[in-house]
Amino acid sequence: MKRVKQGKPRSGVLLQPLKLSDLKLELDLAADEVRARSLAWFFKTGPGQYGEGDQFLGITVPAQRKIARRFRHLPLGDLKKLLASPFHEHRFTALIILVGKYQAGDSRVRVEVFDFYLKNAGFINNWDLVDTSSPQIVGEHLLTRRRDVLYRLAKSRSLWERRIAMVSTLAFIRQGDLADVFALAELLLQDKHDLMHKAIGWMLREAGKRSIADLQGFLAEHYASLPRTTLRYAIERLPEEQRRRALQGQF
Repeated sequence: MKRVKQGKPRSGVLLQPLKLSDLKLELDLAADEVRARSLAWFFKTGPGQYGEGDQFLGITVPAQRKIARRFRHLPLGDLKKLLASPFHEHRFTALIILVGKYQAGDSRVRVEVFDFYLKNAGFINNWDLVDTSSPQIVGEHLLTRRRDVLYRLAKSRSLWERRIAMVSTLAFIRQGDLADVFALAELLLQDKHDLMHKAIGWMLREAGKRSIADLQGFLAEHYASLPRTTLRYAIERLPEEQRRRALQGQF
């Protein structure tokens, strides 16, 4: 599909801005049935799996990002419709646009986007959707604010809200602010889901890049209750000998 970009052309004729229907059409045209089947398997969409019922168009992430750039003007009402879509790529593209709005917005827009994100967290329902948006919106927003909301999310029955709580701390880690990373990790250590074991281990690993001593202290204190997956993720970047000793509980 070829459309002229929105704006005022040299002829002086004002073009209509691209609409939500145009975005959906562009995503449809980029769809790939073979890739869609592969993605449905990769994101565990079978009965009883974490992504049960999710539907895929089969579009690469770079293609979605390229399309999203042309639709960053869409209002939050349209993004809510996209987030409510059964198609994974609709939700992913909506979140890319939402991140862009937050990053380009003033303080008022950022508050609006942050509130919108949390109100619609029920639609942010797969690990890639969480990971591509929560640090950039929730984490960034809470860098200079109270973080009570993360502890509320960490106690949620929703796997995805718990993952939002943990992965949002990546924004804090990048600033060398590690206290909430370890506090939330401790709170979530008893989580039963493998995707949380991985998320906790990932954040601990990133925190370890800032302070190996703090990471080793946390692992030593909680070694007996650490899920094995969490431990393996957390020590992934340590030197080989330190990894070997850590797996045996020697810190």
